Amino acid sequence: MRDRRFVAVHRGGPLDAATHRLLAVWAADCAERLLRLCGEMGRDERSRCAVRTARAWAHRAASVGDCQRAAVAAHAAARVASTAAAVAAARAAGHAAATAHMADHSLGVVIYGAKAVEAAGRSVEAELEWQLARLPHRLRRLVESALERRRALRRNTAPT
Repeated sequence: MRDRRFVAVHRGGPLDAATHRLLAVWAADCAERLLRLCGEMGRDERSRCAVRTARAWAHRAASVGDCQRAAVAAHAAARVASTAAAVAAARAAGHAAATAHMADHSLGVVIYGAKAVEAAGRSVEAELEWQLARLPHRLRRLVESALERRRALRRNTAPT
């Protein structure tokens, strides 16, 4: 179930364009860091391009279609990555680019970020703390509550 708070105004939701673009920049920042932590994907042009394209969209220098193509390419890179950390980092880059299409893809960067750092033997809590510290203050409650909703949904739908 989609979190309506992440639906853009032009689609009938409450998310204004400026906030949507801030989420894209934040997602790109987080994905770029993950690509550096997971060296293999940091060298893959498709993943790096997804991050650059997300930033370009946020600055009105790329289209949503450009971002969608970059996201698909980053996910293709993930399918050929050789480690779990690299797979997750490439997927995070794909979600950063896909944020232009649907803002809640920015949350995918957090989810795949946790997978990437865990697979790389790093602290998931430290990564989440780093990511949330980069959020513009006015977006922190939105993102934290959306992530908590997702965790609650997973707990409630888990097989018993």
